[in-house]
Amino acid sequence: QVQLVESGGGLVQTGGSLRLSCAASGRTISSYTMGWFRQAPGKNREFVAAIRWSGANTYYADSVKGRFTISRDNAKNTVHLQMNSLKPEDTAVYYCAATNGLVYSLHTAYNYWGQGTQVTVSS
Repeated sequence: QVQLVESGGGLVQTGGSLRLSCAASGRTISSYTMGWFRQAPGKNREFVAAIRWSGANTYYADSVKGRFTISRDNAKNTVHLQMNSLKPEDTAVYYCAATNGLVYSLHTAYNYWGQGTQVTVSS
């Protein structure tokens, strides 16, 4: 089992930045693809970003490309999401997730989930 705990969410103004962190425990995540998803009220959970086990391959939703950066530190069993140039439409609960499969953009492909952290961007 893998336990994931997100942190770093909060309230920020449009154009601001936040850095989300995801700390894993229970087992090493070094062999897992790690992803970030978000869910706004009344909307489906959507893919934000993912990173393969080595960190060499990263993937982003078009809506965040160029503004968000996903990274990982396997030695510390952590994953980060640096979010810059935030917009009100980025407001959502952000979830960290882990998968040992090849599919990275579908939330149904992920085996383990954190409890989420709220990000609110004011206009």
